[in-house]
Amino acid sequence: MSILKKLASETASYGVSTILGRSLNFLLVIVHTAAFLPKELNVNVKLYAYIAIANIIYTYGMETAFFRFAAEDKAKYYNIIQTAITVSSCVFSGILTLFSSPIISALGYPGKEMFLIWIALIVATDAITAIPFARLRLEKKTKQFVKAKIFNILVNVALNVIFLLGFKKIAEGDYFLFLQPLAQKLYVPSIGAGYIFLANLLANFSLFYFLKAEFKDFKFQFDKDAFRNLWIYAYPVMIMTLASTFNLMFDRILLEKLLPEGFYPNLTSQEALGIYGNVYKLSIFMSLATQAFRYAAEPFFLSKVDDKNSPETLADVTKWFLITCIFIWLGVCLNLDLLKVLFLRKQIYWEGMSVVPILLLANLFLGVYYNISVWFKLNKKTYFGTRITLIGLAITILFNIILIPRMGYMGCAVAFLISCFSMTAICYYYGQKYYPVPYKILSAFGYIVSAGVLIFCTLKINIDNLWVSVPYHLLLLILYTAGVVLVERKTIIPLKVRDKYAFLK
Repeated sequence: MSILKKLASETASYGVSTILGRSLNFLLVIVHTAAFLPKELNVNVKLYAYIAIANIIYTYGMETAFFRFAAEDKAKYYNIIQTAITVSSCVFSGILTLFSSPIISALGYPGKEMFLIWIALIVATDAITAIPFARLRLEKKTKQFVKAKIFNILVNVALNVIFLLGFKKIAEGDYFLFLQPLAQKLYVPSIGAGYIFLANLLANFSLFYFLKAEFKDFKFQFDKDAFRNLWIYAYPVMIMTLASTFNLMFDRILLEKLLPEGFYPNLTSQEALGIYGNVYKLSIFMSLATQAFRYAAEPFFLSKVDDKNSPETLADVTKWFLITCIFIWLGVCLNLDLLKVLFLRKQIYWEGMSVVPILLLANLFLGVYYNISVWFKLNKKTYFGTRITLIGLAITILFNIILIPRMGYMGCAVAFLISCFSMTAICYYYGQKYYPVPYKILSAFGYIVSAGVLIFCTLKINIDNLWVSVPYHLLLLILYTAGVVLVERKTIIPLKVRDKYAFLK
């Protein structure tokens, strides 16, 4: 249990930055949906999908490679990897800037070259700061990691508020009319939702201040043979991560193209994409737990290759990770009526709320996949991850093509769920062959099915009054929690308490 407590402590530490940071970032949904209609946010939904993909290409799996090789010579591999990423990022972003006009036109946004230039700089700064952040994780400098991430998010949120709720609203005459002439000079309507990219870029520059010690220690260094070894280890991870990111983002790339005209009454395909892209953000609550866990778990398990107790530890960790995700799934789905009012400021976005339970379940399976996939990293069989994620990507593309014309953006959610479940099942099957772990499959199945039934039945009961629905849903969550405690009583309830109450034994 001491190992589990240590991992839980590190996960909680990273969770502070991840959950608080991304929760603050999530609040931007309120700002964006208050400032713009779905058609105006279409450009951000699509281009941020490309940003996510570009981030993988710019770092090409070197974060994981750094964790694996740092034990041999941390300073050497830090310098080699940081040198490679810095140079390649400058080259990639230089090409995007040089050819910004034809590229942005090909993406369907002619005249928005400045957007692409800002994006090129965003991705470059993300990549250049990635390895310093990985070094902080490896050296257990959690406080510095948290400070940098939180401050970056705060700056981003503040700039969004200033640009969109400040300059934009004042320039349009919504309030503070005496400042309108000044705001009209500061706010350029043609940029519009592009201010979201600009705020992101300016916030990224703040990271260099917090990482100045890591950059001070950095020296340009390159070793061809050492980099070859890094690349051999990292490129399957890059392909795997790239396929995984495509899997996450491909629906937003395909939806606008595959959605039949007139599928949604009074909505264009651009508006449908804007709705789906912003409603999708409600599934962030599940990915928060996954990301916080991965920050702590990846270096933790990779550093314990020879630990004989690792399989049992991984099984226990996976069980509690799944239970945590179940509670997130329930908590969000039982309160969708409240969340849509709080975060989606225009009612037009509410039309897409039906996809949220499906997306959350898909992200739950994706989190389990990331959890159990540690076996091929421990065994240096990272090519399995590449194969599995490519299969998942193929499933996503196939079912998006099949389902979007028939189900609209619900087809995107269902395709993602099928893909994530398939990846988890395949990873489990091969993991048991090469790195057997005593996972609690029956209990996992029971938790997922029972939570799914509760969500399905609850969503069938429509309660318009929030003062009634919120306490009612809270009661259901408490009852489910009591059930979990009863099932897991031998693990979480002290022996003295169980002895006192016979029904807990």
